[in-house]
Amino acid sequence: MDLHQHLRLMADYHAWALDRLYAEIDALGDTDYFRDCGQFFGSVHGTLNHLLLVEHLWQARLQHTVFPVTGLDQQLETDRGALKTRLQAFARGWRPFVDGLDAATVAGDLNYRNVQGTPYTLPFASLVLHVFNHATHHRGQASIALVQLGRGAPVMDLPYFLIDLPAEKLHAA
Repeated sequence: MDLHQHLRLMADYHAWALDRLYAEIDALGDTDYFRDCGQFFGSVHGTLNHLLLVEHLWQARLQHTVFPVTGLDQQLETDRGALKTRLQAFARGWRPFVDGLDAATVAGDLNYRNVQGTPYTLPFASLVLHVFNHATHHRGQASIALVQLGRGAPVMDLPYFLIDLPAEKLHAA
């Protein structure tokens, strides 16, 4: 599997894992959903809102545009249902984005500025993979919150996604 295929696979995994997480989150009442569970971004909602913010931020960087950010805890969506819709749409949007990349872009570097304005030049593909890795980290935090709230944590490990894929899709990602 080449790097571009791996990016495609991880984009698909990213959306799959978010759907699995939401299967548990949707069962939470609003009180628990918005409860501060001691996570870095407080509640399940705060954690998911941060995911949406960072997805916007990185996609803008990867497309050489700017997404204005006032802070990594910036509230993009206060409504629970709207946040879910936007986050799932964004997660599903990574696959077409990755499909549209040419080999030179995947193999090249990205020049961008962080939130503080510091310039960086880093490998493009590594930064795309970072988006998916970052989401894994915060899905884990949301899973901990679910357990703290008396719910089950969803199984979202990559091997289970791979097991669910038909063989022809696994090798054609």
